[in-house]
Amino acid sequence: MEEKTVINNSAEKIFESRTILSKYYSVQFSFNDTDLAYLFKLRDIHLNGLCILVKEDSSVFKQLKVGDTFNMEYNPPESSGPTKILETQITSKNSHDHFKGHSLVGLSIIKDNGGRR
Repeated sequence: MEEKTVINNSAEKIFESRTILSKYYSVQFSFNDTDLAYLFKLRDIHLNGLCILVKEDSSVFKQLKVGDTFNMEYNPPESSGPTKILETQITSKNSHDHFKGHSLVGLSIIKDNGGRR
């Protein structure tokens, strides 16, 4: 019975990732109310689900902690619509063989804050 729950959660995660990626191309966020914003292309790597690729020796990578939540601005491709603010949690930080010196930072949307720009 428990395995079925894991499979359903995995399927839901994949569905959520693909739904988000069909609407949004990148995500933008900042730490604490700083003026400096970080922009990353959204990716869907099968085992990680929704994620961003971050250079491991960057200051942003060092500041991102698993469990942290951010109000992230999700941007559609080529300004094809409004951006959306979604509360997003950092779920993982995993090195990836294909992207040497980078890690995939997993994202999970917690809730829609209703913000649009």
